[in-house]
Amino acid sequence: MTQYSLLDLSPILQGSDAAQSFRNTVDLARHAEGWGFQRYWLAEHHNMPGIASSATSILIGQVAAATKTIKVGSGGIMLPNHAPLVIAEQFGTLATLFPGRIELGLGRAPGSDQLTARALRRTLQDSAESFPQDVIELRDYFDDATPGQQVQAIPGVGTKVPIWLLGSSLFSARLAAALGMPFAFASHFAPDLLDAALATYRHHFEASPTLSKPHAMVGVNLFAADTDEAGQRLMTSAQQQFLALRRNTPGPLRPPVDSMAGIWHDSERANVERALSCSAVGSPARVRDALGALLARTQADEFMFAGQIYDHAARLHSFEIGAEIARAL
Repeated sequence: MTQYSLLDLSPILQGSDAAQSFRNTVDLARHAEGWGFQRYWLAEHHNMPGIASSATSILIGQVAAATKTIKVGSGGIMLPNHAPLVIAEQFGTLATLFPGRIELGLGRAPGSDQLTARALRRTLQDSAESFPQDVIELRDYFDDATPGQQVQAIPGVGTKVPIWLLGSSLFSARLAAALGMPFAFASHFAPDLLDAALATYRHHFEASPTLSKPHAMVGVNLFAADTDEAGQRLMTSAQQQFLALRRNTPGPLRPPVDSMAGIWHDSERANVERALSCSAVGSPARVRDALGALLARTQADEFMFAGQIYDHAARLHSFEIGAEIARAL
């Protein structure tokens, strides 16, 4: 069985609001736990009218409180937006409230545009460049305190919260390998370097006290339905969302359409389809073939399913199909 997990952006739907998004997130998490998903992650984004998971650690706490066994974490926290001590305290608090269930996935992108990133950080100087040092500092805060250590994360010290590195480049792959950390590749929206990043990570991996061999997670969009046509229709909400981002006109997640013809130009279509090429779309048989091919290609230890689907019931059905197929791979 291939391990399978779920990434949720807590989408804000056109005609709805963030409060409903949070109710949908909690409901989806409860179902995911029953369907055997390994972990449920939420992603940090800012100034995005269609994404409600900006205060990621708070939402993680709500999901953890509403479930019992599934691991809950971030996919990811954008560390350059924060002081490592602040994140250590937040996730140390979560780990204290929910022992053994909290995980911390880290990215070095802003999770926003540059103007918003500046509003978050006040300065962009050295924020991404110091990422490796910040990861090590954060990891140390979760370790046992050392004699004479003057700054500690309280809560946090001694919790040993598991840390993942996330990325869409060779930089993150090399860093995860050097630090002996599990690695998640963001192929669900940036697939170009997937094969090269996995090869780099595996080739350069150095065992650590927390991980003896490489563990690679591959992001894949899932738009599963009873028929191929229904799955393709579900995907049009995500296609519209990516198109809006490319046009710098982000908004709430839009309802699906029968066809994208007339909505995008040929060049835009090529750009969006390339970004979303790591997707399993259609009937259970079509999804099974796509996931099987991706597994054979990547030898992934785990799939992280994402799915920006407008209708909540259809979203539940899609992830249920994906879980059933992943269990059999």
